[in-house]
Amino acid sequence: MTAGTRHGQHMARIIDIRADRQAALEAACAALSDGFAIAMPTETVYGLAADATNPAAITRIYETKGRPRFNPLICHMADLEMAEQHAEFDPVSRALAEAFWPGPLTLVLPLRPASPIHALATAGLDSVGVRVPKGFAGTLIGAFGRPLAAPSANTSGAISATSAAHVEADLGARIPLILDAGPSAVGVESTIVKAEDGRLRLLRPGGLAAREIERVAGQPLLRAKKASAAIEAPGMLASHYAPGASVRLNATKVEPGEALIAFGGAAVEGAREARIALDLSPRGDLAEAAANLFDYMKRADASGVSSIAFSPIPDDGLGEAINDRLQRAAAPRD
Repeated sequence: MTAGTRHGQHMARIIDIRADRQAALEAACAALSDGFAIAMPTETVYGLAADATNPAAITRIYETKGRPRFNPLICHMADLEMAEQHAEFDPVSRALAEAFWPGPLTLVLPLRPASPIHALATAGLDSVGVRVPKGFAGTLIGAFGRPLAAPSANTSGAISATSAAHVEADLGARIPLILDAGPSAVGVESTIVKAEDGRLRLLRPGGLAAREIERVAGQPLLRAKKASAAIEAPGMLASHYAPGASVRLNATKVEPGEALIAFGGAAVEGAREARIALDLSPRGDLAEAAANLFDYMKRADASGVSSIAFSPIPDDGLGEAINDRLQRAAAPRD
């Protein structure tokens, strides 16, 4: 698909990588080399990717998203070998990288002094969040030859994008290229952990369940205290992932005209009076619920309601990441 226009605006070119992988690779490398930010599919969500070593390109990410400059960006690598060129690995972090990369795990590590990753990408911190994504994104980074800073491809604080259509509706007039790989398989952002003195802290729950990390690390993950946690990694702002409508959690009753997003086929009083009723996973599958979360939030928000009610979701496994996103979506907004 070529670029188009909407209401006089120039819209992003969309290339389906399933139809023409080579064209997508060439167009993406050209745009990245020219310092642009592009939408890149990953297994978690779609990312707004730009050269992590180019300050002008990184600035385009912040400007396109309207993202605060104090909120650091994850730097995506082609493989562990590339990551080692930019970050210093302790033994436990290396074990996690070897077990879960490529995959939905971000490790916050000391930045190597010689790394060309620009301070704008790390928000001036002496650490860097690194991840090796699955699929086409890893191939693209390998072909480009440099790390890509890539937060989620959406306006800052809004619902993350899990399809090319989501990106186009939000950022299509602000970026030159969207790479389409279909719906994101995981549907929530990566899990972020940081090793300190041999102990692991969970900075953000995500697409890799905490218990899987604990199994490999042989130790429990320490949880950050939300109220006092400094911004050490993306996704730590109190209000985030928010739709236009207000969000109400652990609802057992729906008010007339509200949207309902249920889980596990739960019977919710007043569901028939809801403007729109969706179920993240009628069979109670948390992986399916995570994959549907942002898309269903967007669908409920598009129905024009002022409030979205969520029925309770278990907090185990991927439920921890889902509830983290919902709590931030429901938080008071500045």
